[in-house]
This record gives sequence, structure tokens and C-alpha cells, in this order.
Amino acid sequence: MTTPKFAPGPAGAALRGLPRTDRLVEAADQAGMVEKLGHGAVLEAVRAELDRHRAAVLAGDPCPSPEAIEAGLLDRLREDARGSLRPVVNATGVVIHTNLGRAPLSDDAIAAMGRAARGYTNLEYDLVAGERGDRYGHAEAPLCRLTGAEAAVAVNNNASAVMLALAALMDAPPDRSGGGEAGVRPLAAPGRGEAEPGLPEVIVSRGQLVEIGGGFRIPDVLRRSGAALVEVGTTNRTYLRDHEAAVGPRTRILLAVHRSNFRLSGFVHDTPLEELVDLGRRRALWVVDDLGSGTLLETAPFGLGIEPTVQERIRAGADLVCFSGDKLLGGPQSGILCGTREAIARVKRHPLMRALRVDKVTLAALSATLAHYERGEALEKVPVWRAIAAAPEALEARARGWLAVLGAAGAGCAVRPSRSAVGGGSLPEVTLPTSVLALPGPPDALAARLRRGEPPVVGRIEEDRVVLDPRTVLPAEDEALVAAVRAALAV
Repeated sequence: MTTPKFAPGPAGAALRGLPRTDRLVEAADQAGMVEKLGHGAVLEAVRAELDRHRAAVLAGDPCPSPEAIEAGLLDRLREDARGSLRPVVNATGVVIHTNLGRAPLSDDAIAAMGRAARGYTNLEYDLVAGERGDRYGHAEAPLCRLTGAEAAVAVNNNASAVMLALAALMDAPPDRSGGGEAGVRPLAAPGRGEAEPGLPEVIVSRGQLVEIGGGFRIPDVLRRSGAALVEVGTTNRTYLRDHEAAVGPRTRILLAVHRSNFRLSGFVHDTPLEELVDLGRRRALWVVDDLGSGTLLETAPFGLGIEPTVQERIRAGADLVCFSGDKLLGGPQSGILCGTREAIARVKRHPLMRALRVDKVTLAALSATLAHYERGEALEKVPVWRAIAAAPEALEARARGWLAVLGAAGAGCAVRPSRSAVGGGSLPEVTLPTSVLALPGPPDALAARLRRGEPPVVGRIEEDRVVLDPRTVLPAEDEALVAAVRAALAV
């Protein structure tokens, strides 16, 4: 409902004291805001500002002076001019922070994105043959070398990868030449002469029907891909015999799902992937492994427990392994499918592939990230792994360095031990030793001042104090962080 511009009595007199629209637009123009934001955006902001003050006056609040209204408007326009998507300093200690954009990219990946974005590229052009080329080949070769897969392709995230994998493998069974069991009826594509009508079926353990961030649920993905879900086993224990008993004439896929963001412990049993692969070979079924975050490096040496690597799952024989490119891989947002030539060929031919494919900039960043692994320099060059591998002594020294630079402005600050989280749905409940800079003062107000700074600094509240964890602060951000802390403490 539009706020009335005029009203009788004292409120009407107060409303007539509001500055004119053209005066505020002119003030914004003189401050350079029209040039930065455009006339339409400034006019919209002016009208919104005036509407806000009209509503407040009609509610009984006093009307600010025209000068105060103009100053408030310009403050808001300057904030808008910064843009809504802004760089922040991640001092939370959460290495893969979903709300802060997950994995920061390496310098090489950023440079590769710039080169790809700056002009034309051979995205789908074969420079040797002088004809149309394969856009998927840019990342496929290194993915195959690193994982041992026969073929690979990248899409826009792992949720897409899983959905595409299921949708692409529904129509027909794999070619298991010489395989199958005697007496098992060959599977027909749905709607193409199948004796028993109904949706094709995907078998998954009840203990793996997970929901991850953003409401992404495995049962929902199955429905969207055109499959019927068949749950087997119990929440905590599922055996091969449970999968075998559920195989029927409409079964197409055996799906394994990594419990990326929670743990089951105690009286627990999961069907090993190798056993699912054996069942898939015997019964002409696809085996799809949703590995979630995925990793190409062993995690145990860094105190993260034992996580299956993509290479291990490929060696186990899964037809497709799906994982994220922007979590433990440390690359751009993407979902990666690695597996057999037959399975990947079906994925590439599926109509959804065009809707879910990645662009040249993402492919450039992904290829540059994979190159770090091939050169054996991921621990030094990939920011996620550099943060994970950071030694506790180095982190303490860095936090103490911040405190020393703060000098007198850091009165009341202290360095103390704490724990960092990996985050991003990866390795739940796994933390790493760190040291943090604890700041004095009311934590909520101080955290808000840090977030409103330039650049914004996001920390965490621990034991009623704002703490800043050096594990996730990039090396080039130290000076900016110290300046932001000094400004926030000075208020």
C-alpha cells in the first residue's frame, strides 16, 4: 500500500517539511552516486527513503531535518555502491564456509579465470583440426589421470551431478558383456515394452537418505530424476542381502551416499561399495556413488580421520562417482562425475547436460586447480589444503603477530588455544587445533561492527568473546584484518 503524501493536522505540517525528490536526486548526483549506480537506482532509493520517513511521521515519530534525511540517503547509497556481493575476511576458522562462498581459489585459478573471461577461447573449438571441439575435454584428461577413471565430466554442482547421473542411467542397463545371472530377466527401458509397468527403481540404504544444506534431500532428487526410491536395511545397519532381496525387474541403479554432514556410530554397518559393485555386475545394474565433498588427498595425516578418496571409489568399480569441486578439492563451484566410458557417455548425451554444464571461466579455474594436484603442490597452492595443513605453532605465531601490531589498541585482547572446523558439510565433528585472537567487549555489538567494516570481517563468538582464527584468514589479509579490528575496538 502506498503511503499517503499528505495528512491533516501536525502530521501534515511535518510531512510538508520533507525535502523534494529532485533535491535528493541532485544531492546524490553531486556525491557521484548517479554515476556509480545509475539514475534509476538512485531515484528508486530516494523514493524509498521518503516513503520510509512519511510512514514514520504518520506513526507519530518526529520528522528529521532535510539535512539529516539527505545524509542518511547518501550513507545508504554509498553502501549500495559497494555492491551486494563483497569480499569478506573469513576469521571464523571454518575452512569450507558455505555462507562465505566455500573454497577460496588459488592464485593460478584466479589468473586462469581472468584469461578465460578477458576474450574469446577455444572452449568448443579444436585448434589443430580447425573444427568444433569438445568443451568437456579441458578438464576430463586431468580428472582421469588423477582418479584413474575412464572418463569424466563437470557440471554446476554436486546436487546436479547426482541428479544427472540418476536421470542418465535410467533408460537402460549397463553393457555387462558376459555378465548377469542365469534366470535374471534383462531390464527394458521404461515405457518401452517392459512387462511390469512402473517407474525405474533406485535402491539405497535407509541410513543414507540424507539431507544436506539448503534442503537438498536424496529422496527428492530421486523423484526429480524420474526414479522410484526403494529403501533397504535400517537406519544403522544395512547388508548386501538387503540390496539383493530388493532387486526386481524395474531395478536400475544401486546408489551409495556418503553421510557428508553427520555421523552414525556404535552398532553400525554399511554395505561396502565393493559388494555393491559385485551385485551390480551380477545383476546388470548401475552402481552410482555420491561421495559428497570428495577428496583426492589422504585426510588421515592431517588429523581429519579416514575419508575415502575418489581414487579408491573408482578402483572399487563404481560406474559413476559424484563429488564437489568447491569443497575438499578446493576449486570453483562444480560437480564432478568420474567413471566408466559408457556411463559418462550416457551422461553427456542426456538433455539435462546442456542445462547443467559449466562455462569457460569455471572450466579454466577447475583445470588450474587440478594442475596443482598433478604437480604435487596442492598443500602449498590450494587455499583449502593450505589452511588444513597449517601447523598449530604457525597459527599461534600469526595470532600473536596480530596482537603485537595492534599495540595499545589491542588492550584487553588475548591469544588463546581453540579448535577450527573443516565445515562445508565435510568431515562433521572433525576439528583442528588452532590459536585465536580473543577481543574484549560485548560480543554481539563488536561482531556487528566488524561485519560492517571495510572489508567486512566475520569471526565467531566463543566463551562470550569475539575470536578471530588465523587458519582461514588469507596471508594477504593480515593488514586489513588488523585495521578492521583497530577500528571496531575504537568505537
